[in-house]
Amino acid sequence: MFDKKTNIASQEAFGEAVNTGDLGAFDQLVASDAVDHDPAPGQGAGPEGFKSFFSEMRTAFPDLHVEVETLVADDDQVGFAYTLTGTHNGPFQGHDATGKAIKVRGMQISKFADGKLIERWGSSDELGIMTQLGLA
Repeated sequence: MFDKKTNIASQEAFGEAVNTGDLGAFDQLVASDAVDHDPAPGQGAGPEGFKSFFSEMRTAFPDLHVEVETLVADDDQVGFAYTLTGTHNGPFQGHDATGKAIKVRGMQISKFADGKLIERWGSSDELGIMTQLGLA
């Protein structure tokens, strides 16, 4: 079933889960066999993979925040550009906290079926993060 409004609402709920740290919400928002075409190193599949990744990110950046700048959607896909901000107050990719703030841009395309994420393509400015933290 394809429903643009449901998919946008699911994508918004995904972002809210990231911003609030309510990572258990991924169980309802991500299909168990969801495919991430651009996973983080070591990221597993499905809801557990997203929980693990964002748990690590929220540990490194407890004030992690994703702000959607623009969003487009069709019947089964939602694409958006975003700004990611946070303060490095925990371990990140083997580096101790620096206390430095980051602000980077990214883009993502999410494909949905029945209101659940089934595929994801995305890109964040990882070099920008490392540079702003003084680690690159």
